[in-house]
Amino acid sequence: MSKTLNQIALQLRESPKKVQLIYAFNGTGKTRLSREFKDLIAPKEDGEEVQQSTLAQKKILYYSAFTEDLFYWDNDLTLDAEPKLIIQPNSFTKWVLEEQGQDQNITATFQHYTNEKLTPHFSPDFYKVSFSFERGNNQQEPNIKISKGEENNFIWSVFYSLIEQMISELNIAEVESRSTDVFNNLEYVFVDDPVSSLDENHLIELAVSLSALIKSCTSNIKFIVSTHNPLFYNVLYSELGAKSGSILKRKEDGSFDLEEKKGDSNQSFSYHLHLRQTLEQAIAENRVQKYHFTLLRNLYEKTATFLGYPRWSELLPDDKQAYLNRVIQFTSHSTLSNEAVAEPTAQEKQTVKFLLDHLLANYAYWQPVSNPA
Repeated sequence: MSKTLNQIALQLRESPKKVQLIYAFNGTGKTRLSREFKDLIAPKEDGEEVQQSTLAQKKILYYSAFTEDLFYWDNDLTLDAEPKLIIQPNSFTKWVLEEQGQDQNITATFQHYTNEKLTPHFSPDFYKVSFSFERGNNQQEPNIKISKGEENNFIWSVFYSLIEQMISELNIAEVESRSTDVFNNLEYVFVDDPVSSLDENHLIELAVSLSALIKSCTSNIKFIVSTHNPLFYNVLYSELGAKSGSILKRKEDGSFDLEEKKGDSNQSFSYHLHLRQTLEQAIAENRVQKYHFTLLRNLYEKTATFLGYPRWSELLPDDKQAYLNRVIQFTSHSTLSNEAVAEPTAQEKQTVKFLLDHLLANYAYWQPVSNPA
């Protein structure tokens, strides 16, 4: 049944599960869902100041693209010499940096997922961060501006340190024995896609670390993790021993579905099976678009990798070059912003069906067998 994002947020809130995992393609609406959930758990009251309230009043810790907005660059346009990442005043970083002194742990986490020679330097008031790169032989390249992916990893490192501290405190059952009461009102942690620009090895490490952190939590805090990355999803699913997960889907009318998938990680959710189902549905409803060629190519690539073929084109039918050119025509990026590939013709749409059928029939995809009468 189709729902609004607010209705799905209500569904997540009513769930008794300790951990809820959500997969969605980019652009589906998972980040907006995280915002809807945050506003549901901690709505702003009339007249509330934009200024962040104290951490002790928080009911939810929340990581997403909106969290990243707490950080912005001062690019030193006048001298072009000392770019700094500015941290807007907020209760989260104030507590983890100023009150808990977690800057060294944040640095260690950040360097682990980026480069051990890339070093953040916090200002004394913890509202500015500059970065340097150690080149060896006691040489240092100071005041560099890091990439967007590295910036995202730095922000995640701050948030991860906060989660670690939160779980450590709340695992102390006796409230009076805790060193702080700032987490006592917390009910949820919502993490949306912390895997930007990570290679597969570090992505798996992050999934394993986050899973271990969640499993170590003995308090009543509930966790929701959403992602567009199938590998990150599957590693989390496996490490947490989950019995079900969900796929967020957006319909053409703008409504949404949160489809539950049960079973072990392979039965519950497999990216290549999801691609197959998406393509089959588009073919059945005669609505193949340009992006379906990208999904088809992705499916061929994953199948080739699994079967040990060096190139996905080797799985194509006999006239390989003709089909290769056709698929690449729709999946390669244009070099000019106003250059666009036309809508697929009826014949080209039929090519998607033909190549999908060829892949399923010839490369050991499981086929349902009807019971004899």
